[in-house]
Amino acid sequence: MNITLYSFGFKHGPPLADLVWDVRFLPNPYWVPELKAQTGQEERVARYVLENESGSRFLALLEPLLLFLLEAYAAREREAVTLAVGCTGGRHRSVALVEHLRVLLEGKGLTPQIYHRDIDKE
Repeated sequence: MNITLYSFGFKHGPPLADLVWDVRFLPNPYWVPELKAQTGQEERVARYVLENESGSRFLALLEPLLLFLLEAYAAREREAVTLAVGCTGGRHRSVALVEHLRVLLEGKGLTPQIYHRDIDKE
């Protein structure tokens, strides 16, 4: 099964996807001066987004759900699944989560395709 993970910014419009998750509830590095110019691909930003109460709780719920869904889709012989993760601008929170999910899935022997659609947009 082909798995595609997109990060995007809602202010640029959502992409077509099988699943769309809104992560605008996570802490936003945009409002932290030393993190604003960075992206979710950088460790400091990813830690800021994911290593807090809401981020930890979300990951604890999301990871088993995602693995369950992928297993269920594979059992139905689904050829492809596209998951889009959105935040406001598509540079910080959604990117950090997609990168986290990449590591999770690669650890399970899967090779997702990753697209950070809006990472270079202001």
